[in-house]
Amino acid sequence: MSEEKKPLNKIISEKKGSKKYKVYVKDKSTGNIKTIRFGDSSMKNNRNKTANRKSFMARHKAILSKVTGQKNLSRSYWAVKSWQLGTKIS
Repeated sequence: MSEEKKPLNKIISEKKGSKKYKVYVKDKSTGNIKTIRFGDSSMKNNRNKTANRKSFMARHKAILSKVTGQKNLSRSYWAVKSWQLGTKIS
């Protein structure tokens, strides 16, 4: 897939490998498109359960607060985005 046709900032299910999702993000400092892979492929995503979502957000927002630089290059940023209600995953 060429760089022009990659869907930027959209969460996509990963077809192979050990990660569940991937997202293409443009690095502001270099201008390159990077692939961020996140999520354990062997674990189920229970984002529709309120208690699970609350616990997940509490754990990962603490990690995300320590990220310096461009936040959307972090796996934690995209993990939190994927657990928010209303987020489309293709």
